[in-house]
Amino acid sequence: MRRTDRFPVRGANSLWHVYKTVPFWKVVRNFVVIQIARYTPFLAMKNWLYRVFLNVKVGENTSFALMVMLDVMFPEKISVGKNSIIGYNTTILAHEYLIEEYRLGDVVIGNEVMIGANSTILPGVTIGDGAIVSAGTLVHKDVPAGSFAGGNPMRVIYTKEEMEERRKADPV
Repeated sequence: MRRTDRFPVRGANSLWHVYKTVPFWKVVRNFVVIQIARYTPFLAMKNWLYRVFLNVKVGENTSFALMVMLDVMFPEKISVGKNSIIGYNTTILAHEYLIEEYRLGDVVIGNEVMIGANSTILPGVTIGDGAIVSAGTLVHKDVPAGSFAGGNPMRVIYTKEEMEERRKADPV
């Protein structure tokens, strides 16, 4: 189960209430910073932009590939450990606006995690240290440390122990 805080709304769907939940100018600033970072080829600059302007916790030597899209409304709820790779065109969400409520949840990505291209990570999810998420995965629940997960719906394909056995058998 994802860990999100739920906030009910009345009347129109929750997205119509967006500027009651997050200031308009914060969203504008975040959008501009994220768009600059999405297109810059300089990894250190991306990390600096995320840390300084968005309050994202970014570990040393973490790499955000081209076109990664962080949550534009609540990027401060995202944490990525050291030496991790977030693949091309991945989306990391810390919010979800639904018809009768909106939800917020921290996204915690551990150390030395590999997220494949075109993945989507939903709010309230933790991806453990050393985990691998295959390309195109919808991460809708926690990924255990050291495991290999993928698909839609996502499932654990190899556990940490199975991954260690596979590595022992790999000649490289």
